[in-house]
Amino acid sequence: QVQLVESGGGLVQAGGSLRLSCLVSGRAFSSYSMGWFRQAPGKEREFVAAVSWRVDSTLYADSVKGRFTISRDLGKNTVYLQMNSLKPEDTAVYSCAARGAWRPVSLSSEYHYWGQGTQVTVSS
Repeated sequence: QVQLVESGGGLVQAGGSLRLSCLVSGRAFSSYSMGWFRQAPGKEREFVAAVSWRVDSTLYADSVKGRFTISRDLGKNTVYLQMNSLKPEDTAVYSCAARGAWRPVSLSSEYHYWGQGTQVTVSS
């Protein structure tokens, strides 16, 4: 089993920044990738960004490209999502997810483990 715990959500004004963290523990795949997804009230879950754990490979949704940056710290077993220039439409519950394959992908069904999520609210 893999456990994922997110932190760093909160309330921020439009144009502000937040950094989300996802602490990974438990079973270690020989190679895996991590993703961030979000879900706003009444909407479908949406892909945000993904990163390969051991290879420099990232993937971003068009809606966040240039504003969000995903990264990982192998020593701390943590994945980060730096969110800049936040907009009210970024308001959602953000969840991290893990899959047992190196290539980052955007399809949520490809991810095997999920965290509980952290709320991000951007006021206008």
